[in-house]
Amino acid sequence: MLHDHLDGGLRPETVLELAADCGYDELPASDAASLGAWFRDAADSGSLERYLETFDHTVAVMQTPEGLRRVARECAIDLAADGVVYAEVRFAPEQHLEKGLTLDEVVEHTIEGFREGEAIAAEQGNIIRVTCLLTAMRHAARSREIAELTVRFRDRGVGGFDIAGAEAGFPPTRHLDAFEYLRANHAHFTIHAGEAFGLPSIHEALAFCGCDRLGHGVRITDDITVPGNIEDAQLGLVANYVRDMRIPLELCPSSNVQTGAVPSLDKHPFDLLARLRFRVTVNTDNRLMSDTTMSEEMLKLVVTFGYGWSDLERFTINAMKSAFIPFPDRLKIIDEVIKPGYAVLLG
Repeated sequence: MLHDHLDGGLRPETVLELAADCGYDELPASDAASLGAWFRDAADSGSLERYLETFDHTVAVMQTPEGLRRVARECAIDLAADGVVYAEVRFAPEQHLEKGLTLDEVVEHTIEGFREGEAIAAEQGNIIRVTCLLTAMRHAARSREIAELTVRFRDRGVGGFDIAGAEAGFPPTRHLDAFEYLRANHAHFTIHAGEAFGLPSIHEALAFCGCDRLGHGVRITDDITVPGNIEDAQLGLVANYVRDMRIPLELCPSSNVQTGAVPSLDKHPFDLLARLRFRVTVNTDNRLMSDTTMSEEMLKLVVTFGYGWSDLERFTINAMKSAFIPFPDRLKIIDEVIKPGYAVLLG
């Protein structure tokens, strides 16, 4: 899995307990079941901006070393328990400075939490590798600083860089300085593009910023025309480039419906893009807000589009091929974990 937000995957009971510990008293519910339901319902507005407001509460309880470590630890444990063997989990360090932590300290405590979670998961018989991605907020002005932080920690658990937040009015080209720095230092980066905003966002992310992957990217269909049969599909210049260059699409089905990027799951372009042989991947985005897991996202695709185990294996390998870790490490997980695992399921 390539696209999962740390501040979007907390356990509801953890939000409550951390809020009590740090004195945060603005939660909209006082028990775990009601709070979980509130997050899901608030995120179901059909608006990316409204969806993003739910993060005010999770970020508020992730301002201390203990809070960051616990959330990261539980993230690794929960993903591993769901059968995820490799995950890239992203968060924005600049949003966790309210209690006096430095950017470096925020990253250090979070990575420590991931390592603790990996160890606990292994004790439970669930092996997972978690790579951290550092996000800069596209409406802020700290992207170069976060890019430097990414490079500084790239041998200590950070695999790459991302920008996130409301797309409209905040094009990726506002952060060219950060992307030029990353390219100069041979660092990996992905960009949230083509979710709430259309083809221009994708074009800028690729042509001017030079991203390795597209976060969401569902609006690439704005550049695809299907007059009749899928074999007759006509791809524009941007869509052709994305497919030809095997640029991974970090698709998040449930989240895309919630934010209004697509009207419903059966209208999601996942199947069209998969059949056209784009490099599609399946992701959770925000497990708390979407009330989902990786298994549930895959099940929804199976039910909606009729996929079998071989299809899910292809999507999983697509993701692993696209991971921000060294090639031998990717190959090892594909050959020694993913393929043998699916071989059992395929019989």
